[in-house]
Amino acid sequence: MNLDRFPRVDLGGYPTPLHPAPRLGEALGLPNLLLKRDDVHPLGVGGNKLRKLEFLLGAAIENGADTVITFGALQTNHGRQTAAACAKLGLRCELVLTAKVPRDGDAYERSGNVSLDHLFGANVHICRDGEETGRTYDRLITEAAAEGRQVATFPVGGSDGVGALGYVAAAREIAGQLAELGITKARLVAPHASGGTSAGLVVGTADLDWLTLDIACVSHPVDEALDNLADLTIAASVLLGTEPPSLEGLRIDDRTIGPGYGIPTGETWDAVRLFGRTEGIALDPVYTGKVGAALIRWAAEGHFAPDEHVVFLHTGGLPGLYGYAPEFADAVRR
Repeated sequence: MNLDRFPRVDLGGYPTPLHPAPRLGEALGLPNLLLKRDDVHPLGVGGNKLRKLEFLLGAAIENGADTVITFGALQTNHGRQTAAACAKLGLRCELVLTAKVPRDGDAYERSGNVSLDHLFGANVHICRDGEETGRTYDRLITEAAAEGRQVATFPVGGSDGVGALGYVAAAREIAGQLAELGITKARLVAPHASGGTSAGLVVGTADLDWLTLDIACVSHPVDEALDNLADLTIAASVLLGTEPPSLEGLRIDDRTIGPGYGIPTGETWDAVRLFGRTEGIALDPVYTGKVGAALIRWAAEGHFAPDEHVVFLHTGGLPGLYGYAPEFADAVRR
């Protein structure tokens, strides 16, 4: 899979660390647990969307774009990372955010990622619903055309065929790091939300029979997630000129979603506490907290062999903790 032929910007920070988590592993009965730290990156407080943005922004700049428009929920990590990357590259960033998570209050509406969006210089447009989101996007396109600006539009989460290439590259990075450690068989635990991360990993590991992928859904039930994965793996494979991988046999679990996207559960906060108190690592309540809850559940169910090497992909999201400040404060005091 030759990725060199795709336009790409260098946002720095790679490879991200891969290191053992012995105290967390002891708590879970997983003596060979490792953490892949995609939350550790010097740009924009880190996170998985930066890998996608290297390819998305590379294509946008090659096509002459000077303005980026993208979308997400109010506390979107993707929006914050897009704003940071645009600041680094000198691009105008328009964030069209939809209040689709049933939350309100000063912490959620003004803190966390929202504050960082403004810090990184994005123009933030908050919409009540999908209809207002569509009208806002149309207005921004019209304004850009009138001002002679060239727009690149990125989907929610940066999740399309181009964005997925970031995690095709990440899969190869992880495989290389494991090989350097002398590990010849491992299982990778990752999230599924908008789908670009998991789709890239599916494509990137398709010919690596020693690296197995387990996916925890954080926003959509399994049937919807599989449809989304199929679309994105096909799109990425078409770009690469490879055969789309089969999703048959892929372990994908939606039991830790809870009531829905952006709504943390008791299991979510349990995972946040456990990771914090054993390894000094912060999970977020929207993505990694729910994947952490899935890891805990799977370990308790005996899904992993006792000596198996398990890699937990930490996709970032730290600022989101402050968007959930009241619950976060209560959870960490238990």
